[in-house]
Amino acid sequence: MKHTLLLLMAIFLLSSCIPLRIAPTIKEDKIKLAKRFKRSLPKQYALIFKDPKDADDFYYFVNEKYKLNHEAVEDNVPFNIDGKEFSFSFYEVERVTSTINLLPMFIDAAISDNSDPIFEDLYASRKGHWYLVLTARDAKMEDSLHPEYKDRDLVIKHLRDLRIEYLNTHNYLETALKK
Repeated sequence: MKHTLLLLMAIFLLSSCIPLRIAPTIKEDKIKLAKRFKRSLPKQYALIFKDPKDADDFYYFVNEKYKLNHEAVEDNVPFNIDGKEFSFSFYEVERVTSTINLLPMFIDAAISDNSDPIFEDLYASRKGHWYLVLTARDAKMEDSLHPEYKDRDLVIKHLRDLRIEYLNTHNYLETALKK
């Protein structure tokens, strides 16, 4: 019985993966400090959501929706809510899930005497996930997503509506026709 248990534990250990880094799971969107999500981002609150589309699709969507002619598309894009001026900036951020796979390492160690490893490409796996991080400011350059900001709920609603419109739009010329 002890040998069977040891054998099962060894098989379990050898076939397991050790996660080194895990990308966050965000179902719809999340509001948190951007700097806590990725160190290179500014220290202000942001609406963060997973981007299932190709790279730069949000750029082209914003450019078409706000008629920016490829000028200052990523930074300080102006929008109005109830006659008040706001602006948003966005960042495309990749977060990865990476793991070490033990089984290919042990197989290569067991079968290779002085030859090249066979499963060297399988030692580690990496899968990238792309996220869009949207920050917003008012005309006074105050963080509009800060929990104590008075019009925070209006700004969040606008950015969530923008996210939904982006995810539901297949051709970015549709945004021009919706107006």
